[in-house]
Amino acid sequence: MLQRLCKLNGGPITDDSLRAIYREVMSSALSLEKSMAIAYLGPEATFTHQAAIRRFGSSLHYASQKTIADVFSEVTKNRADYGVVPVENSTEGVVTHTLDMFVDSELKIVAQIILPIQHCLVSNCKRDTLQRLYAHPQTLAQCRSWVQNHLPLVEIIETSSNARSAELAAREKNAAAIAGVLAAERYKLHILEYDIQDNSANATRFLVLGRQCSPPTGKDRTSIMLSVTHEVGALYQALAVFRRFRLNMTKIESRPSKRKAWEYYFFVDCEGHKEDQRVAKAIVELQRQCNFVKVLGSYPNSD
Repeated sequence: MLQRLCKLNGGPITDDSLRAIYREVMSSALSLEKSMAIAYLGPEATFTHQAAIRRFGSSLHYASQKTIADVFSEVTKNRADYGVVPVENSTEGVVTHTLDMFVDSELKIVAQIILPIQHCLVSNCKRDTLQRLYAHPQTLAQCRSWVQNHLPLVEIIETSSNARSAELAAREKNAAAIAGVLAAERYKLHILEYDIQDNSANATRFLVLGRQCSPPTGKDRTSIMLSVTHEVGALYQALAVFRRFRLNMTKIESRPSKRKAWEYYFFVDCEGHKEDQRVAKAIVELQRQCNFVKVLGSYPNSD
């Protein structure tokens, strides 16, 4: 292959020709990289932004979106190559709006990001002078015991995001925020306390949205959405398919269909790729038994 590349480059294999080829390859790769756009649930400096950077690097174009629906829309309309949205927190549970978006969307889950969540107390004043604490409701829930024990007299004001909390704390005297390190850096705030989350194993799982499923890696996860008839044992029989084909079911969630009262969609994750023989057979069997089956994506079962 090197000989062919050097021939195309117009000369024999030498150190200089190899360096020239390397520069051309890297230049092309960087050009492709810089042209990619990543939509994420904003604003800037949130944990979703941090997760996107962790997955794709810092040199791409990142487009902050106001809502999860906006992230789906940007990728669907080809204004972004990929989207990043939160789907569940190990302490506070599932992000229901993300699951609901898959009902009508044709986008696929192409990767997941597991981000350990480090909440910090950030401010530009001393802790004993604090009067107000800005925090997102879910963030506050993850740090409730610490706040009650260490800041019992501080007024708590809920915000729309951790980044917004940091922004407000940076503007006011005697104010602090619960936010991440990225937000503290973005708004030039000092970190008064690290790791104030009540659960040291606190982590959030994010999904990377794309238009095509990822190829098999040998260690994958498949996400499926399904609905069953209102009959005795219908859900049991559907879930029994995973046991029959010896598939480890790692997650199940239910959501109202919002189309008919008391009708539900079930979101199931199992180990394996949709192209694996056992998974493929299980999907066919589910399609026979269920009212509706939709493969949301197959993707590497690791960070």
